[in-house]
Amino acid sequence: GVFFAFGSFWLLQLMQASDIDAQLGGPPDEPDYIVENFSFVRMTENGQPSYLVSGKRLAHIPNGDVSHVDDPVLRGVEPGRPPMTVVAKNAQIHHQEHRVELMGDVDLQRPKTAQSEALRVRSQALTVLPDEEIVKTDLPIDMQLGASTLKGTGMVANNATQQMHLSSRGQIVYPPRQR
Repeated sequence: GVFFAFGSFWLLQLMQASDIDAQLGGPPDEPDYIVENFSFVRMTENGQPSYLVSGKRLAHIPNGDVSHVDDPVLRGVEPGRPPMTVVAKNAQIHHQEHRVELMGDVDLQRPKTAQSEALRVRSQALTVLPDEEIVKTDLPIDMQLGASTLKGTGMVANNATQQMHLSSRGQIVYPPRQR
C-alpha cells in the first residue's frame, strides 16, 4: 500500500510537471491574449490623459511582457504640450520599459501651433519613449518643419523641450525669410 501511495504521488507530480504550459495558460512565447480594434489611454499622475495607443490587433506575449500591434496609432494628448500623432505598419510595446518600437512606413505629425511650425517626420523605424516624450532612430529620416526640410541618418527628438539632434549625413534646406 505504501509503494502504491508513493507511486501514485510520483505519477501525479510527473503529470503536473509535464503539463506546466497548460496550467500557466500556454507556452510563454505564445500570445496569452489577443485584442482586435483596441484603444487604451495612459494617464498622467494628475489624472489627465497623456497618450493614446490604438490599433487593428494587439497580441500580448508574456515572455518579456511585449505586445505586438498591427497598424498602430500613437497620439500624444497631454495638456500643455503640442499634440503629436505617429502611425506605422507594426509596433512592439515593451510594457516594463515604457518603450514603443514602431516599424514600417513610420509617419510622425505635429500640427502647427502658436509656438511652433507644423512638423512631419518619416522613417522606416522609430523608438518612442512616451513618458519622456522622446522619439529616436538610427535609420534615415525625412523631416519637414514648416517650409524647411531636413534629411539625415539618426535622430533624437524631445517633444517636451522642442530640441532635436541629428546624428550624421544631414542635409537641411532652409528657405529665405519672407519680406
